[in-house]
Amino acid sequence: MALPPPRDHTITLADAVALTRRFRETASPKTERGGMFHRAPVDELLKQAGCAGLRFYQGRNADGSSAVVLVGVDEKGNDMTGGIILERQYPCPPFCGDPDGLNA
Repeated sequence: MALPPPRDHTITLADAVALTRRFRETASPKTERGGMFHRAPVDELLKQAGCAGLRFYQGRNADGSSAVVLVGVDEKGNDMTGGIILERQYPCPPFCGDPDGLNA
């Protein structure tokens, strides 16, 4: 499968706040709201030869907690499974952003 056409992925802060608020309002109180990766490993993933994008997969750890798996995607839209694959994000909570931002 080829990559989908390019698009502008940017949204306004107001739209981002509305999206995350709706999620929090419908999720159980113990549901992870997000996660954070340091830049260096993400940069390493993206600068792999042939990497045209980034794909994420929702996962579940053995203890039942949420996981997010990041993998590079080549020009044909294929996962770069022979390259760098990331997980072990810092979960929110407890590693949440500014309470006046998207985590409000």
